Amino acid sequence: MRIELTGPQWDFVEAAEQFPCFCGGFGSGKTHAAVMRAIAKKMGYPKQSVAYYLPTYDLVRTIGFPRFSEVLENIGVPHKLNKSDATIDFVGMGQLIFRTMDTPERIIGYEVADSLVDELDTLKTENAREVWNKIISRNRQKKPDGSLNTVAVATTPEGFRFVYDRWQKNPVEGYRLIKARTDSNRKHLPAGYIDSLRASYPANLLQAYLDGEFVNLAAGSVYPLFDRRENASQEIAGAETLHIGMDFNVMHGAAVVWVLRGGEPHAVDEFVCAFDTPALVGAIKSRYPNHAVMAYPDASGKNRKSQDATAADIALLRQARFTVLAPSANPPVKDRVMAVNALIGGDGRPRRLRVNVDKCPHLVEAFEQQPYDKNGEPDKAGGLDHILDAAGYFVHYRYPIATRTATRLQIVGV
Repeated sequence: MRIELTGPQWDFVEAAEQFPCFCGGFGSGKTHAAVMRAIAKKMGYPKQSVAYYLPTYDLVRTIGFPRFSEVLENIGVPHKLNKSDATIDFVGMGQLIFRTMDTPERIIGYEVADSLVDELDTLKTENAREVWNKIISRNRQKKPDGSLNTVAVATTPEGFRFVYDRWQKNPVEGYRLIKARTDSNRKHLPAGYIDSLRASYPANLLQAYLDGEFVNLAAGSVYPLFDRRENASQEIAGAETLHIGMDFNVMHGAAVVWVLRGGEPHAVDEFVCAFDTPALVGAIKSRYPNHAVMAYPDASGKNRKSQDATAADIALLRQARFTVLAPSANPPVKDRVMAVNALIGGDGRPRRLRVNVDKCPHLVEAFEQQPYDKNGEPDKAGGLDHILDAAGYFVHYRYPIATRTATRLQIVGV
């Protein structure tokens, strides 16, 4: 039987890496690709077993069993479906074992050579990490040719969770990310399917559910229109004066380096996790020894001491011969956010704020991910606030939002 696969599906089924991940939008053929890879692994090593994981048993029953049965019958592979044990037995060729991810403690008591994990990213990050480690531990049947045991993932991206962290943000050898747009599987979708999604979802969800991209899915993103492609810059620091926004925090000091191009700000470098203000200043001086620096610091630095420093934070900047531009007090957080969003643009407004994505990965990640907390304030629990505060101090000082001030007129009879 001739089986058709899309380009991304084929890449996934044939991937030689130990941990490939097919990350695709709705209707991109993730499950079909995972089923075909599982069968290919089973046929390639007939005496070894394969495990297939789904979030719940209901999905095993409604998706796993019928999908595998249909494909195996179509290609003429003798098998027996054992629903009570959640296995497919192949005549003289071991088993395909179904397991669920809702109870990680039950991922015990069996060994397989290869595994497929369907919709891993629907789990909370810590749950997904626990499940992943448990699954890897089950992959220990030795293959006759000595090749590696593999664990492959097929999933829709659900924001910045475990799959983003493991396959895109911090990939290591053996991890391969294969992205698939819904449109890549258009010929196998009903007429109007993609248009119906476009009519039903907002732009940020369409990036995930049509394009297979990692985006902030939380309601109330602080910087909802930031786009790493639309707001991208290739600029780097020249010989000109640098404009550096700074946030003072012991062990979490942060700074963003800006240059002005045609009057518009381009973030071209960043400093993160500085131990204290002396360390942050030292890092800036070391990286840019011959540049004039205009510093836009956390104004509260005027009123507190930095760890292991004998002078106030802003005094330290002046001692380093930085020109310091700081208001008497920090602006309200909402004013900073408004100023940054105004420069980010989008929705018909010009995108004036630009970021060198390669040079400022932490700033890009923070723009994409920071949500509002339950009190309506930019979330600080995720640790994204330090670099954003540093960027915001500069932006608000140089490009403040003009606000109207109400004046009370008192008429006095004469």
